[in-house]
Amino acid sequence: MTASLFVAEQGAGSKAIVLLHGFGGCHDVWREVISSLMPATRTLAYDLPGHGLSLDFPSAGPAKVAARAVLADLSQRRLKRFHLVGHSMGGAVAALMAQAEPEKVASLTLLAPGGIGPEINGPLLRRYAGAADRSEIRSCLVAMSGPSARPLDHIVDTLWEMRRRAGQVEKLIEIAAAMTKDDRQGVIPHDRLGGLKMPVMVAWGTDDAVLPFAQADDLPAHFHVHHVLEAGHMLAEEAPDLVTEIIRRNTNRRAAPRRQKFAAAAS
Repeated sequence: MTASLFVAEQGAGSKAIVLLHGFGGCHDVWREVISSLMPATRTLAYDLPGHGLSLDFPSAGPAKVAARAVLADLSQRRLKRFHLVGHSMGGAVAALMAQAEPEKVASLTLLAPGGIGPEINGPLLRRYAGAADRSEIRSCLVAMSGPSARPLDHIVDTLWEMRRRAGQVEKLIEIAAAMTKDDRQGVIPHDRLGGLKMPVMVAWGTDDAVLPFAQADDLPAHFHVHHVLEAGHMLAEEAPDLVTEIIRRNTNRRAAPRRQKFAAAAS
């Protein structure tokens, strides 16, 4: 409902799950996850500001802008409570949303989230930002995925179609430059993460070439952390069934117990 902010809404269940993609992606990267969650779950998959059908959103780029935009849109939809799922940049956006309006967030599921530690593979993200043909997009996805993963053709096609829009590649290059300045990323203060009371699960691939999975070691003690073995950064695409199960598990939790660590295979 918010001007220039696109969301693909499916399902009509009582449980609402908000899905936020990572940098350079769009709502359609959640296709397989949404298919597994349907039909009993209502899903809202956003194009973050500056991406896809939200390309022209004003001041697009910073995670704080995206967090405010999505919260405003959810408020206009009269959603009083929802579950948040965010990948990479979308994970940082989701965490900021949970901090801003914690009473509305029933659970928080983060997939290799941004903003946890300063380390970031700036050169790879800037290369991905400028990828404008299928071959280069596929090559970047291979570099960002685990050793046994192969990019799905429909994901490559979706990202290529998105980048064909006038101004999209230029906008991604602009966002990547700001996000990876000096090859470091902005960090969400640890005490703010520690103050989150809703159930939080974090999944991180052990072969993540974009954000090192060791950043998960610095998360608050009550977060549940899954190290996904031999997976890379693109978890929703590499291991949609596992991601779906993690989302289901977290959205069914009622409290945030003491920290547990898990290791799971991507397939």
